Amino acid sequence: MAFRVKGELVESCSCNMLCPCWYGVKELMVMDQGWCATPLLARIEEGNSDGVDISGQNVVFGMFFPGPTLFDAKGTGRIYVDDRTTDEQERELEKIFQAKEGGPMELAASLITTWLPTKRARIDVRDHNGDVHATVAGVGEIFSKRLVNEQGDRVTMQNAAFAIAFSLENKTAELAPSASKWNDADMPRAWETKSGAAGKIDWDIR
Repeated sequence: MAFRVKGELVESCSCNMLCPCWYGVKELMVMDQGWCATPLLARIEEGNSDGVDISGQNVVFGMFFPGPTLFDAKGTGRIYVDDRTTDEQERELEKIFQAKEGGPMELAASLITTWLPTKRARIDVRDHNGDVHATVAGVGEIFSKRLVNEQGDRVTMQNAAFAIAFSLENKTAELAPSASKWNDADMPRAWETKSGAAGKIDWDIR
């Protein structure tokens, strides 16, 4: 499998800000509520997978972990693709985000024990200077707001496990508190989010 994906990842997590999993230290990975869940939005600006053009696609990777730790690998996952994608695009996006043949999503996918069937739904995304609002019809919505300091600069973190695991550009993520709501009847539970981060990606797998 060969693919190129350039764009942005927006993470929205049920833990309090800051999510302990970002740091990659198992002793610190205490889930605030005894469980953890996230809708991870991928905004693909340019993309191609095995000859299939996936530019302009928005994809969400929904994950739920019952605890007590992330690494118990008892997660439930589902890929959501826009209902305007072709069958070929859906097939390639599923391969990339379920890491069926490796790639930057491999660590996250390895923590999923139960894969729900990929779901088609209308996905609309609005972006105002980095503040993102995405809706997945019939499932939920993602709100992500970049954290800005008193000087007007975006607050970032470098070399954290989150940035490395997802191969973010320059190993850098921008902090982005969230207020998302997710309610997929096939998931173990509904959830709301508080924590969040975002970063640029440029995956080139050959």
